[in-house]
Amino acid sequence: MGWLSDRTRTLFGWGAPVLHIAGDVGEGPVVVLVHGIASSSVTFKNLVPLLEPRHRVISIDILGFGRSPAPEDATYSLEEHVAALHATIRSLRLREPFVLVGHSLGSLIVARYAAVHPSQLSTLVLVGPPIYGSPDEIGDRRVRSRVSAYLRAYEFLRANKDFTILNARVLARLLPIKGVFEITEKNWDPFVKSLENCIEHQTVVSDLARVRVPIEVVYGSLDAFIAPGSLAVIETMRHVSMHRVEANDHIIRKRLARVVSAAIG
Repeated sequence: MGWLSDRTRTLFGWGAPVLHIAGDVGEGPVVVLVHGIASSSVTFKNLVPLLEPRHRVISIDILGFGRSPAPEDATYSLEEHVAALHATIRSLRLREPFVLVGHSLGSLIVARYAAVHPSQLSTLVLVGPPIYGSPDEIGDRRVRSRVSAYLRAYEFLRANKDFTILNARVLARLLPIKGVFEITEKNWDPFVKSLENCIEHQTVVSDLARVRVPIEVVYGSLDAFIAPGSLAVIETMRHVSMHRVEANDHIIRKRLARVVSAAIG
C-alpha cells in the first residue's frame, strides 16, 4: 500500500507541496531548471542570462532546499521530490512541452520525472549527473571500485554531521558563486535523506531507458562528483548525446553554461 501511495503521488502530485519558484523570466519556449543537493536556484546564475533572450526560464528550488518547503515528515525519497516538482509544474499550467534541465541531484529527479510524465517534455538535459550503479551490477572492476569508494564517502558524510557541516562551510567560502553549495543545521535533514535515498540508492539508468525524448548530458572533465567510467552505461543509449566540457568542475561556470545553452537550442 505504501508503494502504491508513493506511485500515486509521483504520477499526480496529490498531497505534495508546491515548491518555490525562484525565477520566471523571458518569453518563448519554456525551460524549467532544477538544481541539486545542498544548493538552490543560484546554481543557474550563469545559465539563465543565456537562455532568457529566447526562452521563458523557470527556476525551481527543490524540496527542502532554497526557499522551498521542508516538511517535518518528509523522507526526501525520489518519489517525494518528483511529486513536489510535478505539483509545482502543474500549478504553472504550461500548455506546450518544455525543456527540463536538472543539475546534480536535480538530474536524477528530472530523469524520473521524464520517465513518468513523457508527454510533457520536448527535451531532457542532465548536467553533472552523479550516476552510481549498484557495485554488485558493475562488470568493470575499476569502475566498480571507484563507485564503491564514492558510496563509502557519502556514507561517511552522513554519519559525521559536525565534520560535514564544518568542511562544507570551508568549501563554500572558496566557491565563486555564493550559496551554490551549503550544508547547514537547517538543511541537514533534507541533505542526508536526499543523499541516501536518491543518490546512493538511485534508479537513473532504468529511468533514462524509459525516456523517449532526446537527452542531452553535459558534464565537466574535472567534475569530482562523477566517478570515472560511471557515465559509460548511458553513453550507449541511442537517444543520449554526451557533451564533455574541458577544465570545468561540478559548478555551472560560464564555459559549461554556454554548452548547456547550445544543447537546449
